[in-house]
Amino acid sequence: MLVKDLLQSHKTTFSFEFFPPKEDAAADRLLQTISNLMPLGPSYVSVTYGAGGTTRDRTHDLVVRIKEQTNITVVSHLTCVGSTRAEIHGILEKYQDAGIENILALHGDPPKDQKNFVEPVDGFAYAADLVGYIKKHFPQMCVGVAGFPEGHPATPNRLQEIQYLKEKVDAGADYIVTQLFFDNRDFYDYCERCELAGIHVPNIAGIMPVSTKSGLIRTAELAGGARIPARLLKAVDRAENDEYVEKVGIHWATEQIRDLLDNDVRGIQFFTLNSSQATQEIYNSLGVRDSNQLR
Repeated sequence: MLVKDLLQSHKTTFSFEFFPPKEDAAADRLLQTISNLMPLGPSYVSVTYGAGGTTRDRTHDLVVRIKEQTNITVVSHLTCVGSTRAEIHGILEKYQDAGIENILALHGDPPKDQKNFVEPVDGFAYAADLVGYIKKHFPQMCVGVAGFPEGHPATPNRLQEIQYLKEKVDAGADYIVTQLFFDNRDFYDYCERCELAGIHVPNIAGIMPVSTKSGLIRTAELAGGARIPARLLKAVDRAENDEYVEKVGIHWATEQIRDLLDNDVRGIQFFTLNSSQATQEIYNSLGVRDSNQLR
């Protein structure tokens, strides 16, 4: 099923994001994790793409295995980095043949040994270009893009950043998934700015529970400098070990989601980090057994 149709048929969608493991044994464990989360009734799941396209084949293999073994709607990430137009076209043809109908089109991060993005020869410079290409050559596919409630680190001009987002939507994007954030006020302000810019496709809120102190620091770095509210920092500092940090993170994320639901958010995406525990605990804290009770 297309994600845009799910968004139309549900007041709020709930999705889980995973990343492709580097080893086959870990991939098998991940499939078990996904199986453990299926009773929660997610609207769909998505699979990320490594920096520089390093996990391209594993992303493809995992996406196909999820579809075949769970029959749930699955979204594959696809980036501009490290691929020519011909290679991107080939990937999309493989997905089409496998019945994969949903793509999250991203600019992508450069490889670790490359400081800045280098446009591939005969490739795509911007995510908007990738969106337009997919919509032109694979019009039956549903395409999502990324949004940044706290701003994009490469675009300090917030007005320009929203304009770039609008270009992706104008190119044909059907919905937006945001980068993680820890303060809902940032998300609501971002949504208002989208409306002012004429962006009217659904915004899905990206939520990731904190699980360790080191992970909180790493998350801020990976997210391009995510803003960590002082109240969250204080709570993490009070935790005597990571077991209690995880409890703090689950509580914080639960309250974020409760507030988002009260304010009629169109969708929530859990960044699971390939673990089912935190997501299951959040559902328990919300007092529900599956997503259908939240819709």
